[in-house]
Amino acid sequence: MVKKEESKNEWRQEGSRERIAKPKTLHEITSASEVRIISPDAELNRVLGGGIVPGSLMLIGGEPGIGKSTLMLQVALSLKRIKVLYVTGEESDQQVKMRAERILPKEKVSDNFYILTETNTKNIFLAIEQVEPQLVIVDSIQTLHSTMLDSAAGSIAQVRQCAGELMKFAKETNTPVFLVGHITKDGMLAGPKVLEHMVDTVLQFEGDRHLAYRILRTTKNRFGSTSEIGIYEMLGSGLREVSNPSEILISQKDGQHTGATIGATIEGNRPLLIEIQSLVSPASYGTPQRTPNGFDHKRLNMLLAVLEKRCGFRVGTQDVFVNMAGGITVEDPAIDLALCVSLISSMEEISVSDKVCFAAEIGLGGELRAVNRVDQRISEAEKLGFEEIYISKYSKKSLDLSKTKITVKSFGKLTEVFQELFG
Repeated sequence: MVKKEESKNEWRQEGSRERIAKPKTLHEITSASEVRIISPDAELNRVLGGGIVPGSLMLIGGEPGIGKSTLMLQVALSLKRIKVLYVTGEESDQQVKMRAERILPKEKVSDNFYILTETNTKNIFLAIEQVEPQLVIVDSIQTLHSTMLDSAAGSIAQVRQCAGELMKFAKETNTPVFLVGHITKDGMLAGPKVLEHMVDTVLQFEGDRHLAYRILRTTKNRFGSTSEIGIYEMLGSGLREVSNPSEILISQKDGQHTGATIGATIEGNRPLLIEIQSLVSPASYGTPQRTPNGFDHKRLNMLLAVLEKRCGFRVGTQDVFVNMAGGITVEDPAIDLALCVSLISSMEEISVSDKVCFAAEIGLGGELRAVNRVDQRISEAEKLGFEEIYISKYSKKSLDLSKTKITVKSFGKLTEVFQELFG
C-alpha cells in the first residue's frame, strides 16, 4: 500500500528517483481506445475535437473582459460527476462564488466543485494531492510563481517553469488541465512562445466586448481539427451556446437593402450562412479607402481589380467598406461571389433578394471556381428557407439535386451572374 501511494505521488516529490524510459517498437505499444470527458457544453466539445482528453494541457487566451473566466467557471460547474479544482490567482473565493451563483442557482451547485485561491505552485500541488481532482483549471498562468525561481510572477521564466510543472502533473497523473492566459496588445498570448509549443491545445476566445456574441477558435489541437469554432452569446447569467449560428450571422432588417448579400461558408464541419454588407461611394479625397471588417484586405483589393478589369465597373475611384455581420472573421474563398454581388449592388443601388445566397470562388479571369462541400452549403441554405443559391457550374457536376427543393443556379463567369441579377 505504501509503495502504491509513493508511486502515485512521485510527480510532486523533489529529488525523487526518475523513471528511466525504455525505447519500444510500435508493436510493443498497446493502443488504448480514446476516452474523452464529454462536457455538457456542445460548443466546447466540438472545438476540442469531441471532448476533453485526459492528461491534456489546454491553454485558452483572449482579451480582458471577453469572458474567459466565465467560460471556464461555467464548464467547471456543468461537470457535476467530475471532481473539479478551480485555482484562481486573480480573484478571491468570495468573488468566484458570486459569479458562480450568477451562472448557476445556489441549490444546483455540485459538491464536486472546489475553489483554491493560491499562486504558489507548491501549495497548489499540495491541495491537488488532498482533493485528487479529475480536472484542474488555473486562472491564470501569468499569476503563478514557483519557488524554484527567484523572478517575479508573470515573467517569461516563471510562466515557462509553472507551465512545465503543470504539464508534468497532467501527463503523469492523466489529469486534464486548463490554463487561462493573458494576451498582449497585439493579440498574441503573453509569455514565451514555447508555452504554446508545450500545451496540447491552444484556444482563442474572440469577440467584441460591445457585441453579445463570442467565438471560441482553435489555433492548435493535437487531438482534433484546428478549423472548428464554437459560438456563444454573452448574457447576464453567463454564456449561452448558439446551436444555429446562421441565424445570428444574418442580421434582421426591414425590407431589402442595397449592398447586402448572403454567402455560404464552412467553418470546420459546420456550414454557416453569413451576411456580407458593402458600402461603395465616390471617394471624397484623392486616395480611395479600402476598409474591410472581418475579411482579408489583400483579397478585397484583388476582387476589386477583377471587377474593374474583367467586368468593366469603375471601382478604382470609389471608397469601399465591407463588413461581415456578427463580428466574425471569414477566410473561406467561397464568399467571393457574395462579396462581389454585394459591392455592385451598393454601387449601382440595386437590391438583391434576401432569399438568394451565393457560394463560389472568383478567379483572376473573372471565372467562378468550384468550392468544396457545396452539398452541405446547399443543404444549410435550404434548411434556413432560401429559395435560390448561385454556384459555379464546375461544382454542379458531382451533385445529386433530385431531392433538393431549393433552386440551384450555376454559372461559369462573374459577368453571367451580374446579367442574371441586374440585367
